[in-house]
Formats: sequence, structure tokens, C-alpha cells
Amino acid sequence: MSKIRIGIVGYGNIGRGVEQAIKRNEDMELTAVFTRRDPASVKVATEGTKVVHMDDMLSMKGDVDVMVLCGGSATDLPVMGPEIAANFNTIDSFDTHAKIPEYFANVDKAAKEGNNISIISVGWDPGMFSLNRLYAESILVQGSTYTFWGKGVSQGHSDAIRRIPGVKNAIQYTVPVDEAVDQVRSGSEPKLTTRDKHTRECYVVAQEGANKAEIENAIKTMPNYFDEYNTTVHFISEEELKRDHSKMPHGGFVIRTGETGEEGNKHVIEYSLKLDSNPEFTASVLIAYARAAYRLNQKGENGARSVFDIAPALLSMKTPEQLRKEIL
Repeated sequence: MSKIRIGIVGYGNIGRGVEQAIKRNEDMELTAVFTRRDPASVKVATEGTKVVHMDDMLSMKGDVDVMVLCGGSATDLPVMGPEIAANFNTIDSFDTHAKIPEYFANVDKAAKEGNNISIISVGWDPGMFSLNRLYAESILVQGSTYTFWGKGVSQGHSDAIRRIPGVKNAIQYTVPVDEAVDQVRSGSEPKLTTRDKHTRECYVVAQEGANKAEIENAIKTMPNYFDEYNTTVHFISEEELKRDHSKMPHGGFVIRTGETGEEGNKHVIEYSLKLDSNPEFTASVLIAYARAAYRLNQKGENGARSVFDIAPALLSMKTPEQLRKEIL
């Protein structure tokens, strides 16, 4: 059986995670890594893998079945997503929730014009958590849904900070408010604002001579990322960042509380994740959906999809018969 040929676009934390995930999926192989850097300067872990400049991507058309886009949501994916979807099947982890409808429409148009499949906003939130919100709300029709993230590193928010002028490096932790979690688990269905549920802690390495007050203000007022949260900004050295903040744990949970029947019997659905490595887990989800994108395109389908549109069986290496026998 021929393997699904994967291209990685961007060789940062998620890109390297995708490379490792491919090694654990025997029906896939890494064909090429695409980079804005000088290809000669990029050393990949998989022997024999081509490293190609982004400008030369079209030279690989026909050699890559699915491109996994590993750029950031702030500035990379809004441009890269539609451009690459016009020529390749794609998967991405676009995670700016407020802009997903607009992004979906742009990618959908490009993918249809190119007769490709693009599955957007794949990961754990959006992604796995989105699915569990949908399942829980469809089952407990009357109730309330709550999503908590962390404590952990948000790659999207960290990337957004690093793009602020004067920032050399940064990491951002999302922290759930314990009192809010306890209220939700009690089944009392509290009314909680965004600010009530989480705080954000930022550790920033400023460039020499940069205006720290301006950087802090830019972070705290950033729309869609920080403006609705209680945000704390700590300025630290590069050495402290490497020593104390080099790992990338994360996690969280989706909780749905609701009632059924005439007597109002209460139910709580909870789905949780505890991740040692946010980028490696995200990459593993991306690879599962890359398999689905390939299969859909092989059937002649095109256009954009979200995780809501993908049948679970398409994610698995196993046949439908195996799934019914072993898992159902």
C-alpha cells in the first residue's frame, strides 16, 4: 500500500512535532519540509527528507498528498492558508476563535478553486474540545457548557506576543481560576465571564532598549488574545526563560452540566486533557486529520472542512470492519 506523503510547512515546535508524529503512523511518510529560511540551514531529524524554500513549493506539486501548515494564527495562516489550499490538500491549527468563520470562507474558496480538501482549526481547542462541546450540547440540550484551559503554555498567545515590536522572546501561560472550576463542577450553572474563568501570565524577554511599558500595554490591549482577561506581564532575561519556561505543558477540560426528564435530573459531562507537550499533542491531532483529508480528496471531494464535518472513522488507520470489531 502506498503511503500518504506529508509536507510540513514551517519547522518550529509544531512542525517538529508533526515530524515525530509521522514516525508513529506507518501509513505516512515525510516528503519535504518547507521553510522561509535558507534550506541549507535547516537540519531535520528524518534522514533523506528534502528541505525546500517556501518560494519553491509549487515545484513539489504532485509529490505531496497533504501539507500540514505549522504557522502561527496571528499573521501566518490568514495568508498562507488560502494560498497553499489553492494548490494542495491542507491541515492547519488556526486557533483565533473569533476569526474562524472568516478564515474558513477564505480557505474554502481557494480549496474549491484548486479542487483540494482543507481541514482548518485542527488541534485540541479548537479541535478535540470543539467536538466534545458539540457532543455534550447535542445530548444535554438544556444546560450550560464551560471550557477551561491550563495551566499551560498557549502557543498561539506566545506567538502573538513575540510579534510585538521590541519583544525578543516570550511565553504565555493560561491559568484557570480554581473558584470558577469548583462552581461549575457543583452543577450550579454559574454565569461566568471570560475574565472570571481564566487569567493569563506572560513572561517576556525584551530587546535591549525596548520600551517595556509600551510592550506591556500592547499585550494587555491585544484584541482576541488578551483584552478580555486579567493579564500579568513579567519581564525576565533570556537565561531565565530558557531555565524556567522551556517545557510546553498544557491541558484543560470541557464541562457540560444539564438536566433531563420531568424531575430535572442533573448530569455532568466532563472531558479533560493533561499534556506534557502541547505542540507534540497538537501535531498528533493534525496527522490524524491529514489522513482524513487525503481520504476525502481521493473520493473527489473539495473545499474547506472543520472537525465537525469529519467522520471519526476517517481518522483511524484501521478499517471500518476493524473499528466495529475492536472499538465499538
